[in-house]
Amino acid sequence: MSFGASNTDPYVQLGNSGLFVYRIGLGTMQFGWSVDEEGSHAVLDTYAEAGGNFIDTADCYSSWAGSMGGPINPGGVSEEIVGSWLKARGNRDDVVIATKVRAAMGVQFSDHRGTASQREGLSRQWITRACDDSLRRLGVDHIDLYQAHFIDPVVPIEETMSAFTDLVRQGKVRYLGCSNYSAWRLMEALWASDRKNLESFISLQPEYNLLDPWRSYVEMELAPMCEKYGIGMVPYSPLAGGLLTGKYRRAEALPASVRAEENAKVRFSDKNWDIIETLVAVAANEEQSPASAAVNWLRSKPWVAAPIVGANRPDQLLGTLEGLDRPLSAGAIARLDEVSDFARSRPALET
Repeated sequence: MSFGASNTDPYVQLGNSGLFVYRIGLGTMQFGWSVDEEGSHAVLDTYAEAGGNFIDTADCYSSWAGSMGGPINPGGVSEEIVGSWLKARGNRDDVVIATKVRAAMGVQFSDHRGTASQREGLSRQWITRACDDSLRRLGVDHIDLYQAHFIDPVVPIEETMSAFTDLVRQGKVRYLGCSNYSAWRLMEALWASDRKNLESFISLQPEYNLLDPWRSYVEMELAPMCEKYGIGMVPYSPLAGGLLTGKYRRAEALPASVRAEENAKVRFSDKNWDIIETLVAVAANEEQSPASAAVNWLRSKPWVAAPIVGANRPDQLLGTLEGLDRPLSAGAIARLDEVSDFARSRPALET
């Protein structure tokens, strides 16, 4: 068994599991936020026509939209849009549906932090209800990959994994994954599953890209753990909120995007501009779009299975997919590694 996505095979095994997914997953956080249902269906059609089968959503998408200039919703809208597409196309058996549980539902994202709620978390009570709600919104009888969206520090991990295991044994869920877990939290979950004879996580979804300030943690802690224990890594935000698409330029006006102001506050720095400009130059030399080159840089890492990309329009998605059959040259990868290199806090203890 080898980890990472092949540059020639369009489908990749997810960790040590029997689940095979397209080499690029389609994220749907923007559905019902920056793109309406009709536009979302067009993106989904484009993805499926390209051979894609791995659609990633979450129950809470996109409860924060109202605070960022989009329509107010209590969550669940993205799942409903994916569900309406599945019903209209009649293609449920052709796709891998991944969704998540943990975040608050029925309240705005900014309202629930620091408060107790029976409509969020990773307790048996909420997981059981949330799964049924996701199945209803998606219009399906099972979820292929059910993921813990982020940790719940209050609920014992044994309760969470036991509840997930019940869903698998009931036939409502096929495989389990997690997102935004640290290495020790993931290890705790794997240990609990092993000790209690429970189902285990087969995938991890961290944020990971050329601009990611946590890249050092992914590469020094998460990557070796995923390789050691057969966990498929499916990184989200491979384009860093759009900064790695080439539409952002130093000292130029912001592009028209619902995330532009957030990006300017959080991600603009001299180092990041250097990375973006190097990416644009590398992409031109490799005859790829910047987005495609950024994703192919991720796919060059042996611990990455399938990066998850988002798009508001079919042409945006095609701009990312068009270079997947042309891996970056060794020289291009080296240039991107060098410009985005991070200062390691300690030397590697294993060689």
